[in-house]
Amino acid sequence: MMIIGIPKEIKNNEYRVALVPAGAEILTEEGHTVIIESDAGAGSSLCNEDYTAMGAEIASSAEEVYGRSDLILKVKEPQPSEYPLIRPGQVIFTYFHFAASKDLTIAMMKSGAVCIAYETIQLSDGSLPLLTPMSEVAGRMAVHEGAKYLEKPMEGRGILLGGVPGVLPANVVILGGGVVGSNSARMAAGLGANVIILDVNLDRLRRLADILPPNVRTLYSNRQNIRQCLADADLVIGCALSRGTKTPILVTREMLGLMKKGSVIVDVAIDQGGAFDTSRPTTHSSPTYIVDGVVHYCVTNMPGAVAGTSTFALTNVTLPYAVQIARHGWRDAARKDKALMLGLNIAEGKVYLPALAELFSIENVGNAENMNSLC
Repeated sequence: MMIIGIPKEIKNNEYRVALVPAGAEILTEEGHTVIIESDAGAGSSLCNEDYTAMGAEIASSAEEVYGRSDLILKVKEPQPSEYPLIRPGQVIFTYFHFAASKDLTIAMMKSGAVCIAYETIQLSDGSLPLLTPMSEVAGRMAVHEGAKYLEKPMEGRGILLGGVPGVLPANVVILGGGVVGSNSARMAAGLGANVIILDVNLDRLRRLADILPPNVRTLYSNRQNIRQCLADADLVIGCALSRGTKTPILVTREMLGLMKKGSVIVDVAIDQGGAFDTSRPTTHSSPTYIVDGVVHYCVTNMPGAVAGTSTFALTNVTLPYAVQIARHGWRDAARKDKALMLGLNIAEGKVYLPALAELFSIENVGNAENMNSLC
């Protein structure tokens, strides 16, 4: 049996929690001990009593949670103040996005912990099931935030996304046609905007053309087409994703100069480094900055602002994997489930994600395909 710990998230304005009370009930019924830091669920409108009623214990501090637990469930990557609390062999199951931080990567290697990343668990069809619900939330939020920052008091152009009769709607450009991009397109189209969605996958563009409203047009993504779209854009949403490594830069600083003053960029890809050359991570408390007259919104934990929705959407998909890790141990669980094995990023000082090792030129690399090497 395993001791499972849920610390309170301490990243700026992160209100999600990694386990809902129903999850605590499932884990305790299997004989595991669940420890949750006091008030960890408060940001998601979940109180301590909700958890104790389902068999969980309440811990007074993060130190107690980390000190007692074999498996740590989190939402966001460990923050520097948490690094010393993580011990060798402890399993950390969360969104890591290692590609955005070499410091985090090195810290987790030095810790000796086992780091399983939500965002790299991958099914045989190529989908990323633990990234999907938060991508859905972020895609929809991107349009909400973009519309807000287009307002003049927010230093935008003062444009209503959907326009009104006699006045043209805004032009929205979406870079990437995956889960984030398709949700952004659907939301922007529903508000009446003119939408162009770009991607390099023609099959995906064909599917999007079939399912999205007629005010969404598709376009093959290359530098020339992106440049042409930027010149007319009021809102640009960056949604490109490269599993386990940095997002490619799709808009350079030079290309930014094509955009109108007061237009808005929402870089959903900022967790993986960002799709814009001028992107840098921001927080919910200070979400935007301006470069060359263009408003940049680059919050790294967008779904954290709507924790009431995001917490439940996230745990719907993470809990089955957490149950498998707790039931079998991380080695056997990974052997049994190829998707979970692909979530293994770092273990006991070695990097098991090839793209990450290549990105940071790390030589201490393990082979996740040969799980016997981890025994």
